[in-house]
Amino acid sequence: MTPVSDPRLGAFLKARRAQLAPRDCGLPETDSRRKVAGLRREEVALLAAISVDYYTRLEQCRVRASASVLAALARALRLDDDQQRYLYELAGRADARPRGRRPAQRVRPAVRRLLDQLAETPAMALGKRLDILAWNPAAAALYTDFARIPADRRNYVRLLFTDPVVRALYRNWEHDARDAVAALRMEAAAGPEDPELARLVGELSVRDADFRIWWAEHRVVGSAYGTKHYRHRLVGDLTLDCDTWSSPDGSGQRLMVLTAEPGTPSHDALRILASWTAGRPAPDRAEDHTA
Repeated sequence: MTPVSDPRLGAFLKARRAQLAPRDCGLPETDSRRKVAGLRREEVALLAAISVDYYTRLEQCRVRASASVLAALARALRLDDDQQRYLYELAGRADARPRGRRPAQRVRPAVRRLLDQLAETPAMALGKRLDILAWNPAAAALYTDFARIPADRRNYVRLLFTDPVVRALYRNWEHDARDAVAALRMEAAAGPEDPELARLVGELSVRDADFRIWWAEHRVVGSAYGTKHYRHRLVGDLTLDCDTWSSPDGSGQRLMVLTAEPGTPSHDALRILASWTAGRPAPDRAEDHTA
């Protein structure tokens, strides 16, 4: 069979994954003896958020890689600048990597003021990929101390799957987690070549089997409202209406607000949380999200 791409590309991919240990890429260690040195094809495919069959055909030079796939492989295989240039040259693709730092996602001043004024109402500003860009003290009291999490790790879906405190908060975790994956699928449609999205999907696919299965279902949801059921470690059960409004500036940012019917136990619980956060300084706003 005549190769579709340069045979050196397949050889380079095989050699590079043989040089990496699973721990180098944040993969869990296993006790079983590995039949191959370095990463398996399945592991590279997971890290790059592509199918195992597609990656296998790439190594066998039976398919040409797109620029977005090359970018995902460069991240998955931890390639330095020279190795990335070599990868693009072998693939016969122009190096489409962005030059310089991408502009930060910046929350509009009006949204920041609104967050501050919603004293008894948990609220967050969500950006691309459902990154958590800003929040008020009530949201931190409900969910977790977002300030302790590095800015580039503050992502709603990531926390839902990887943070034990956030995960335990949801009484119907599976339902809400599946909806979050479906919402992230909608994000993928808007930014199919977003390298940070590919990185997030690859990370969560490796770390969580449920995410991997639900992502493969290609289910999408764009609901802007709904009801969420929580079991807070301090104030007990809450039933809150969740409403999300899109920013009118076309940035893709959204304001997520959680409210309770006045006079209900959930409303009283939110007031208790708000009283504990009264006088607490607003979250540090000096650090915007960087991508």
